[in-house]
Amino acid sequence: MDENSHYDVVIVGGGLAGLTAALHLSTVEVRVLLIEQHEYPNHKVCGEYLSNEILDYLKYLGVDPLEAGAVEIDELEISTINGKKVRSKLPLGGFGISRFALDALMFNAVKEEMDVVIDTVVDISFDDDIFRVNTQNGETFSGTYVLGAFGKRSKLDKSLQREFILKKSRWLAVKCHYDYRFPSNLVALHNFTGGYCGLSKVENDKVNACYLVTYDSFKKVNDIEEFQQKVMSENKHLKHFFENAMPVFEKPLAIGQISFDSKKLVEDHILMIGDSAGLIHPLCGNGMSMAIHSAKMVSEILLSAVKCNINRNEVETYYSKAWKKTFSSRLRTGRIAQRILLNQSASEIGFRMARAFPGILPGIIKSTHGEMVEI
Repeated sequence: MDENSHYDVVIVGGGLAGLTAALHLSTVEVRVLLIEQHEYPNHKVCGEYLSNEILDYLKYLGVDPLEAGAVEIDELEISTINGKKVRSKLPLGGFGISRFALDALMFNAVKEEMDVVIDTVVDISFDDDIFRVNTQNGETFSGTYVLGAFGKRSKLDKSLQREFILKKSRWLAVKCHYDYRFPSNLVALHNFTGGYCGLSKVENDKVNACYLVTYDSFKKVNDIEEFQQKVMSENKHLKHFFENAMPVFEKPLAIGQISFDSKKLVEDHILMIGDSAGLIHPLCGNGMSMAIHSAKMVSEILLSAVKCNINRNEVETYYSKAWKKTFSSRLRTGRIAQRILLNQSASEIGFRMARAFPGILPGIIKSTHGEMVEI
């Protein structure tokens, strides 16, 4: 094999986690290859809200979302199916920016620093302590380490026979941008039968509407528009939104079979990051920040491994322990909060408590958003 096709790290997937790891690893002399199947930029089904916990870190990497038009957000509003609302300040604050804009911003920084291949990875093998990564166009690359950053669901998950991919999931997600008068500083989460919808501003004064719904709820109607009119509009706030908002996209984007099951952090020695490592419930509103933070974590461990000659088993152990210490509690809180919000009786009780004790909601937010990421 040509030595020019060997890399210290091969990153499979160029979403937020993959791009972050690429930028971080480019700060030192580590030979890195990023492989992404789609040309940049493109829209993705995503809540498009990030906690400020990762803002300073992004700036350290040379990426400033606020300069690219990101909208600063400092309040959260949640409503029950019957329209009762509770509002809270976001302890750290956050910002809204589309994946279209943020991915492009990060990719433009990455492509100046390292090799990038636009192709689909079809197979990853590990033998004699070396990875071989084969692409759809017939190219083969080798790497000392491989980072799996291929998102919520991928054909690679099937080829690796990951446990979660073998189970049928009950979740569908839909996203679209709209023209609509909406407070710039607010992220709203509105419940409806079988799911919940997040609304927040992104760049160019657009509103991102992204919702998660169970198949059991969605299959009662024929299409997305009918679902929004008949089911989601049971919540008066969503009814007003869909009656008055003008869609920007030709049609909404949708992704099915979203799994919130636990995932292994290391599969066949591939270090999983971002959504490939674990998916937080969107109601916690911070999956994008988690993806970026996980990439920082694994990058620092890999750089230490190169500098201090740490063996592969130690790298995998360090990463798994660090990831669990940082994110396991957040994921667990998200699962509990989701069960409460999807149960109408429980959510009503929860809302009464949140109104009676204003410190409850900020406390929950803190437990799902973590602390400022250290640089």
